[in-house]
Amino acid sequence: MQELTINAIGAQGDGLARFADGKPAFVPLTLPGETILAKMDGARGEIAEILKASAERVDPVCKHFGHCGGCAMQHWAAGPYLGWKAEQVRVQLSMEGLETQILPTFAAPPASRRRVALHARKAKGGAKLGFKERRSWNLVPIEECPVTDPRLIAALPALARLAEPFLEHPKSAPTLHVTLTGTGLDIDVTGVERKSGGLSADARMRAAMAAGEGDFARVTLAGETVYGARQPLVKLGPAIVALPPGSFLQAVPAAERAMVDFAVAESQGAARIADLYCGVGTFTFRLAEIGAVHAAEMSPPAIAALKAAIGPTPGLKPINAEARDLVKRPVLSPELAKTDVVVIDPPRAGAAEQTVEIAKSKVAKVVSISCNPATFAKDARALVDAGFRLEKVLPVDQFVWSPHIELVGVFTR
Repeated sequence: MQELTINAIGAQGDGLARFADGKPAFVPLTLPGETILAKMDGARGEIAEILKASAERVDPVCKHFGHCGGCAMQHWAAGPYLGWKAEQVRVQLSMEGLETQILPTFAAPPASRRRVALHARKAKGGAKLGFKERRSWNLVPIEECPVTDPRLIAALPALARLAEPFLEHPKSAPTLHVTLTGTGLDIDVTGVERKSGGLSADARMRAAMAAGEGDFARVTLAGETVYGARQPLVKLGPAIVALPPGSFLQAVPAAERAMVDFAVAESQGAARIADLYCGVGTFTFRLAEIGAVHAAEMSPPAIAALKAAIGPTPGLKPINAEARDLVKRPVLSPELAKTDVVVIDPPRAGAAEQTVEIAKSKVAKVVSISCNPATFAKDARALVDAGFRLEKVLPVDQFVWSPHIELVGVFTR
């Protein structure tokens, strides 16, 4: 056993201490100022006993906490927890030599996540569903989840019955990607063994029967329809969009609204807006109430869904939407010649190639949404070097009680 004093929380949410020789030690589920006994395995360990607890320690709200790998910070009081998230943004910016106003972290409410990825394993008499254990491939069967919309939790028994036919092959390790939409649950299943011929006709029939009994909207296998009762629909601003199978959607509606509201407020007065990495139109339709929008996205099905929603939606300025690989073929600076505002929401890898073109353009304002403060900071450095000023950043706690941080930043010339 090793006695340690926790000095800080690292970027992955683990408590950070120092051994006697000054080398770092990482112990999850600890808080700054705590003295603990830890069972160490190299630089990483587990709590054996808390000798001195932090005044910021609170009782976790979920009985699976500490075992389930989904949440890392239910034991931390809300104020310092949200402050830590803002501090992580500041640290990443400082590593690129940047400073700005960091607004108070927007806190998404518990019991609001509309998207979950549930892993399925064989169990006696059927299938069990859950999340992976901390630092393990083992499964924690989930009976409750205080971060998730209760309607998803209520559907767990029906989802387990749906999962069972997808375990037909011994090498299959299905994951059910479940999205709560306005017309019911949309489930895309991945991880099913394909080399042996994929799902049999009998398994497909049993999956369709289970989906019908569960009153699901749609079930797809890696995008291929297995069962379809209703088109999964979501409301994005004034538009109603039919989701393509397996498409990206922000995990929490309240966090989505906060980010969209922020981007819309910063885009007021713009006549022409570019919405890059637009997805199915999370920002597009609200922006099109302000000015004409050029929307670009890598996924052709997402663009098709966006286009299909334009016609039935009244009150929009013109939207030009195109499927375009913004890494291999970014929107070039001459194409942005008459653009007033660029709104960009890239994947975790950032938008280095597209940022180069924005930096070369005459665009006056950029609103950048990111799920990775480190790549945001790198792209921000490129924009600042080109003459932009990072005005402010809004951290967004979309994935409650996790170390994950979303943010929206505003750049002006």
